[in-house]
Amino acid sequence: MKRWRIGAIVAALLVLAAALFLTLRSRPDDAITLQTNVIAPAYKTPEVVPVVLKKVALETAKKINAAIPFTKASVPAAARFDIQGSQLDVARAVDCLASALYYEAGNETVDGQKAVAQVILNRVRHPAYPKTVCGVVYQGQERSTGCQFSFSCDGSMARIPMPALWQRLRSLSQSMLTGTVYAPVGWATHYHTDWVVPVWSAKLDKIRAEASHLFFRWTGFWGTPAAFRGRYGRGEPNISKLAQLSSAHSGAVGGLEGLNLSLDASAIDVPESSNKVSVEGKNGEFILSVDRGVVPAFLPILAARTCGDRDYCKLFVWTNANKMPAGFPVEEAQLATAAFSFLRNRSQNFEKSLWNCAQFPDIDRKQCIKRRIVIEGKVEELIPVEPDIVEVVTKPTPPETQSSEASSTPQSGARRRPGS
Repeated sequence: MKRWRIGAIVAALLVLAAALFLTLRSRPDDAITLQTNVIAPAYKTPEVVPVVLKKVALETAKKINAAIPFTKASVPAAARFDIQGSQLDVARAVDCLASALYYEAGNETVDGQKAVAQVILNRVRHPAYPKTVCGVVYQGQERSTGCQFSFSCDGSMARIPMPALWQRLRSLSQSMLTGTVYAPVGWATHYHTDWVVPVWSAKLDKIRAEASHLFFRWTGFWGTPAAFRGRYGRGEPNISKLAQLSSAHSGAVGGLEGLNLSLDASAIDVPESSNKVSVEGKNGEFILSVDRGVVPAFLPILAARTCGDRDYCKLFVWTNANKMPAGFPVEEAQLATAAFSFLRNRSQNFEKSLWNCAQFPDIDRKQCIKRRIVIEGKVEELIPVEPDIVEVVTKPTPPETQSSEASSTPQSGARRRPGS
């Protein structure tokens, strides 16, 4: 009798286990969620579909949008975006972002423009979108309708930007790409004007209204900070539609030679912590020390902000404060350790930025500071090369031991590899 009861209990447990197994198996993987306020991550990222608008009148669209409530959940600020790539990547990213700001938010306030830029940078870090700035901005540009940012496929780019506004938005783009964050929109990945109704608008969390734009984020896990784990992919694509506005997108090969990278420094938000030490000399000369991890593309911005409207300005930047000169004049040996130099002379229509390519190896070689070697008080400037191609002779033969034949041979203090 006791054995029969045990057998019945075991049989019942097996039946329950089998039923539970079949129930779970019949449910799709991405439908299984945790009973918390945040949905557990599905195996598939959200699908990015062509933009489709509901066919409603303008006033009706505004009423529909106004009826959608704002989320009551917290809206944490996005993390700063610091672009890491070649100078060509940076130049292309700046102009792609600027084009989105011009055609999507050119008539908005500066905050409205920053909000649009924040959405684009958020998308770069979200697994559902491309991993470059240009890839995000021009996603779906090949379509006649339904591109992710309507200007890229609706003919808006036939309008040539006003030069002053275009330059200001390029400067704002540079600022956003080097650490400026517009916190009020958090991790928003979508926005639209309040006179249209995209089919997705009621399905996402509405988090912010900025002038005529409404901003949204994905619901559940895919709208939380943890979802934005993607890394910037570098390799910004060439966008042929931008060729008339951007020399970086002209299709020319050879890096940044001839690119117009001048920026309006007044439109740039320079982080206060970036400039740690500053020395000002006479006649527009400056010495600065910055963080070792500074983004190379940020340095021309810092130079523009420091020099202001001066017709003549010379600036040197160090990433190691211990090697930075305490004042002027700067010794030649100290100049050899500088990370960046900038010179402007408007009387000769000259302005140039150069980087120390030993510290910033991704810089185009044409924009490297010439390596300076000091020998017996004489300075030799060598064309930028890899660090191991030039060897410096630190102990030349004393004059009293040189033969007449040896003394007739120039003591250059540097040897080059055969064939260099």
